[in-house]
Amino acid sequence: MADHRIAHGLSLELAQRATRAALESYRRQFSENDPTASWLSDSHATVAFTVVGHTLGGDVRVDEHHVHLELEVPLIFRPFRNAALKVIDEEIRGWIAKARLGQLPSDF
Repeated sequence: MADHRIAHGLSLELAQRATRAALESYRRQFSENDPTASWLSDSHATVAFTVVGHTLGGDVRVDEHHVHLELEVPLIFRPFRNAALKVIDEEIRGWIAKARLGQLPSDF
């Protein structure tokens, strides 16, 4: 499982809030893939989504400098892994940018 890192340049709390907002936004936008995020702590979530009838999953961790994405995907689904990482990466980067501008909703 390869670690995909996104530098955030935010406080840890703000990065956690931005990541929560990003995963919730992803869940709403891609509901056809049944995405879920279960937060195990303030900085660690397990994530899952369905592609062509198979559930794929991984972890999202937030530390002082990065958001780490790790998706465990069987070899046959590797093309979906890269596509999913790209979409999640873009979503997280967008919410990090909103956080920098003070545009995060207060409920995250």
